[in-house]
Amino acid sequence: MMDKLRTARQNRALHLMFRQLADELNDRGLDMKTALQGFFEIPWNEHTIKEAIWRPIQIKQVGKESTTALTTKEIDMVFETIAMFMAKRHGLVLEFPSFETILERQRLMEGPPK
Repeated sequence: MMDKLRTARQNRALHLMFRQLADELNDRGLDMKTALQGFFEIPWNEHTIKEAIWRPIQIKQVGKESTTALTTKEIDMVFETIAMFMAKRHGLVLEFPSFETILERQRLMEGPPK
């Protein structure tokens, strides 16, 4: 049985996760030099998360260069590897974005109903 390729929704969630992780690392003062050791002091963004964290792990873990070639199962595998690293190294708890987590984050930002 062949695993299905990622969906457009999963692709959007993947890139949202890149942005959220970049924001979280930047908010904690963990620039690329601090977080990965050896880089210049560069703030994170969606592109640097994808190229400096996601893609190297993806290539080593599933042997694919492009995120467009990933199956939904492979995205989960790579994400879990990154989530474990971020939890152990920096105390970050990552959730892969979903409709429910986006609504919850928005609700927390807006505060309690008045």
